[in-house]
Amino acid sequence: MPPKKKNKTIFVSYIFLIVFLISSLFGSFNFAPLNKLPDNFYTNLEEIENLNKDKSLGQFYSAEFENNQLETGEKDEKSGTVVFKLFGFIPVKKVKVDILPEEEVFIGGVPIGLNVSTKGAIVVSNTIVDPESGKVASNKILKNGDIILKINGTDLTSVSDLEKFLNNSLDQKPFTIEILRNNKPKTLTINYIKNQDNHLGVWVKDDLSGIGTLTFVKPDLSFVALGHPVTDASGENTIPLSEGSVYNCSLLGIEKGQVNKPGQLKCLFTQSQKNGNITKNTKFGIVGKYDDSSHVVDTNLSARLGGRLSVRPGKACIVSSVSGIREEYEIEIIKASYQATEDDKSMVFRVTDKRLLELTGGIVQGMSGSPILQNGKIVGAVTHVFLKDPTKGYGVYADWMLKEIDK
Repeated sequence: MPPKKKNKTIFVSYIFLIVFLISSLFGSFNFAPLNKLPDNFYTNLEEIENLNKDKSLGQFYSAEFENNQLETGEKDEKSGTVVFKLFGFIPVKKVKVDILPEEEVFIGGVPIGLNVSTKGAIVVSNTIVDPESGKVASNKILKNGDIILKINGTDLTSVSDLEKFLNNSLDQKPFTIEILRNNKPKTLTINYIKNQDNHLGVWVKDDLSGIGTLTFVKPDLSFVALGHPVTDASGENTIPLSEGSVYNCSLLGIEKGQVNKPGQLKCLFTQSQKNGNITKNTKFGIVGKYDDSSHVVDTNLSARLGGRLSVRPGKACIVSSVSGIREEYEIEIIKASYQATEDDKSMVFRVTDKRLLELTGGIVQGMSGSPILQNGKIVGAVTHVFLKDPTKGYGVYADWMLKEIDK
């Protein structure tokens, strides 16, 4: 074989070998963690450095701020771009991020009373009985939990608006209503129903009360709590908020959680104990502002907020006042997802603290919103309990909650 032809053959063989090796390497790379990252989230330089140190994304990946952002003393930056690289030099993903605030927030962990007024009217029952005549009026088009938002195209602000319409509808012709069902808008045609009084054949109300747990309060007294939205009794619809209030709350007792029977905190609050307003009912809890937070936060108990990149499977704690005083209880984070889409089930954890297990049996209703701390930072909040195992629960990332305050 002529030398030139031989060299060409060797060269082509090397090319094929290199291509094969690269293909084999890339085939072994797991891109799933990167693909699960949302398009925007909170982080800071410390978290990125720890991510690289721990090799959390895998042996071959690293991350850095584009153009050395935050590494040049620009501490006032509120946003930036993180570049994820393969082998430290091949960019594979860019993500816009918000910078975690340096300021500390006051740690919650105390039960609070909630009262929210909805835009429109919530269907409590689609069957009613006239107490005098015994006649039954039923509406089979509307379902329990439906939220009536409009009637004949006109917004309803309260139950009284609905009553006025019915009382003034003397022609009794069919009319249209717009409702929220399973968090989706729906338009229905309703036939007017009448017996002794004018009505739709449903019981409705326009406010809800309950309890939850405060997650954190910022120095400007804005707060976030609950970790999940306030919903109707069916849990299917997020209540469209008209206005709301928060109240000081007293713990009276605890009903322990059992398999397939969630426990609950038994609390008491009165309207004379109002000390703040609710401004939003979001997927990740209620947002509002305190007039006076002196009865709900201890100014000596504060911490920085941590982003999702700092959450690791392993030891953590939740803060709760179920014993009568605010205490930390040990948990183990079993799983944490980077979570590309918004959801209030960001992580799974197990209660390991014997004191909490003896008091509550695990996670009970009313503990939603309890702060989750890891490595001294608030990284999330309790949201739901596993019905088949009350020692296990879900948590939501603190940065989802922070984003709702900052909107």
